[in-house]
Amino acid sequence: MKRLVFLFVLTILCLNTRAQQKKLDSLNKMIAVAKDDTTKAMLLNEVLKIYLNYKPDSSIILGQQMLNISRASKFKKGEALALARIGNTYTATGDYPKALSYALASLKIWEELDDKKGIVQSLGNISNIYLSEGDYKQAMSYNRQCTAQAKIIGYTRGIMINALNLGDIYDRLSMPDSALKYTRYGLILARQAKDSDNIADAFNNLGNTYSELNRLDTALHYYRLAMPLWKAVDDEDGMCETTLGMAKIFKERGMRDSSLYYARQSITAGIHGGFTIRILDGSQFLTGYFKQQGQLDSAFHYQEVSIAAKDSIYSQEKLKEFQNLAFAESQRQQDIKDKDAAYTAAIRYYMLVAVILFLLVLAFVFWRNNRRNVKARHLLQLQKEQIQTTLADLKTTQSQLVQSAKMASLGELTAGIAHEIQNPLNFVNNFSEVNREMIEELEQELHTGNLEEALAITADLKANEEKINHHGKRADFIVKGMLQHSRTSTGERQLTDINILADEFLKLSYHGLRAKDKSFNAELVTNFAEDLPKVNIVQQDIGRVLLNLINNAFYAVNQKQKTAGDDYKPTVTVSTFASSTGGWGVTVRDNGTGIPDNIKDKIMQPFFTTKPTGEGTGLGLSLSYDIIVKGHGGSIEVDSKADEYTEFTIMI
Repeated sequence: MKRLVFLFVLTILCLNTRAQQKKLDSLNKMIAVAKDDTTKAMLLNEVLKIYLNYKPDSSIILGQQMLNISRASKFKKGEALALARIGNTYTATGDYPKALSYALASLKIWEELDDKKGIVQSLGNISNIYLSEGDYKQAMSYNRQCTAQAKIIGYTRGIMINALNLGDIYDRLSMPDSALKYTRYGLILARQAKDSDNIADAFNNLGNTYSELNRLDTALHYYRLAMPLWKAVDDEDGMCETTLGMAKIFKERGMRDSSLYYARQSITAGIHGGFTIRILDGSQFLTGYFKQQGQLDSAFHYQEVSIAAKDSIYSQEKLKEFQNLAFAESQRQQDIKDKDAAYTAAIRYYMLVAVILFLLVLAFVFWRNNRRNVKARHLLQLQKEQIQTTLADLKTTQSQLVQSAKMASLGELTAGIAHEIQNPLNFVNNFSEVNREMIEELEQELHTGNLEEALAITADLKANEEKINHHGKRADFIVKGMLQHSRTSTGERQLTDINILADEFLKLSYHGLRAKDKSFNAELVTNFAEDLPKVNIVQQDIGRVLLNLINNAFYAVNQKQKTAGDDYKPTVTVSTFASSTGGWGVTVRDNGTGIPDNIKDKIMQPFFTTKPTGEGTGLGLSLSYDIIVKGHGGSIEVDSKADEYTEFTIMI
């Protein structure tokens, strides 16, 4: 008789959708011929998976049947699975105290069985309950415990679900960067597993986060990706959330008919499936919608629905029950920790006793061997003295070699500085000599009273002084550049958006050149990696590198423009990218004069420049190389073809 009733209930609860109906029919046939209760319980578990997200009432009935069968046959695994399924159903319907009660009972059985995968699943379920209830701190705590254990046992599905839940937690905490990071990671794992339900969940969560960021087109794109997947797996709970998200976007855009259409779809699905939390969300939205439209009757109706749903979920009795369950579980976990601590203390005590005994034995052995070592000490002392003498000689030789290297390096730098400073100093000396002669002429003209000629000489003196001042500043600039090149950076590293930094210095360089030459124009192209994370760098140093590279690019296209035809269009492109090894990079490309092959190996050397005298010191690229390679452990490479293009790539 019980068997007939059991099959009758299963037949009544089946849906009319073809795919699910076919699967349910197959499961029903298997249950009908099952020879033992363990097999029936596991088959019921598969049926519960189908009913969970669109038929919660039926799911609870079947879950209770599975629980009764498992308990009667003392099938602990089936009992734990049934408790978990019922708890998940109560979470979907908004009865959080019951959901927590069943989830904690399931966790306790998994712990008794020492089933690591079951423990991971239960911890994830509890985290989801706290997330739905609004206690994000506890949700985060259980999520971390769950993720840690899933990684230990290599449970990829557990890692995937927890990543999606963690993204949802960060979204509700208004931390969109973290939300996007974990949701995308969960999406990657879901796609690898070909898990349509969790792929849809990831798309829906991405839609929520982009909606919060007011990137409505992107949000709507992800919502639309989620919809067919929800329908394919008959997940009405997911469809409720997605359609409400779309309704909010259409309302924001002023598309009232579309907004109302999707909002009604959401609340209808929520009422049909008994998802109280979705009814609450949908009725609150429609209350605001109809108030805005001035339809007070409809607004009042949905406000009453909202109040009823809210009272059902957050009544004082349920809150008190939920808190009592949470407190009891906290006490249970504390008892477990106390027992573990006592066990650990006992182990440490016995280990300490063992170590003491071992040390006593070791001391005896050392005492016995000490007498044998006395004779060897004298020999070791002699060897030590010989080694110290040899080491002193090596240190002296090393110091001499280092000094020689320093002197050689100093000679190269001195020659470079002398060469660069010589030109402006020659100008200063020559104009000073000319001014001395002109002052003598000026005195002669003043003595003879020739004021007109004296004024002309004075004007020449003034022009010469301006040139002396110009070339003096030129020498000063070279010296400062040399000092900056030799300076060790003490800047602190900080997280930086490299896209923003590159964009700022591109505009700074362009407008700086435009301020000097109003006739100069160039096309600025940026190809920034959208998902590039913030990087830990010294902003001042990396900014200096970018400015040097971009300035050189603008100089190259400006020089080429002077000789190229009207068809030439100066273009400077700055791109960012993430490397496959977890790093990042920036490329600066121009279509200017290019770099000949015979000097590519020299451009990073101090004081080497292709610019005319007075327009470059040859320190920019050398300083950039030191910052990237020595300061940040990266690399800087150049690719160029004469008269066509130059591209610098830095990677860290």
